Amino acid sequence: MDFPGPIHDFLLVVLGSSLILGSLGVILLPNPIYSAFSLGLVLVCISLFYILLNSYFVAAAQLLIYVGAINVLIIFAVMFMNGSEYYEDSNLGTVGDGITAMVCTSLFISLITTIPDTSWYGILWTTRSNQVLEQDLISNSQQIGIHLSTDFFLPFELISIILLVALIGAIAVARQ
Repeated sequence: MDFPGPIHDFLLVVLGSSLILGSLGVILLPNPIYSAFSLGLVLVCISLFYILLNSYFVAAAQLLIYVGAINVLIIFAVMFMNGSEYYEDSNLGTVGDGITAMVCTSLFISLITTIPDTSWYGILWTTRSNQVLEQDLISNSQQIGIHLSTDFFLPFELISIILLVALIGAIAVARQ
């Protein structure tokens, strides 16, 4: 959608804040149901970001696949699990928590140092000029299909394998 500058900036700030709060909720909330609902909020905010970027097909796919299917599957699996399992092993400070904290901190620091050095204007100009040239030839959904079957074939297949493993894991957890 093409909003005027101040409205667009306000929506970006509101969506970014909601995205950050939702992601903190996924990590920090002790109840897994609330964490799953926070994940739904994060996925909806990402879809709204796509709408602000005028990428309606990707926004609809985000809503249908991730919010409508994956998040519902996660909530379904969590609701089938016994609630007492989460609170039995509540020992703080395991080795895995320390490794996870170090990895997340190093990723955060690398992002903070990389973002200011990136030339965002060049990326925006290149993307818009390519879109204008390509939109004359083929439609948006055809562009996505071409990119998924050529440039992004390997990442697309890896994501499908990861989702399949998550589905199998959710079914295994729900059966217990």
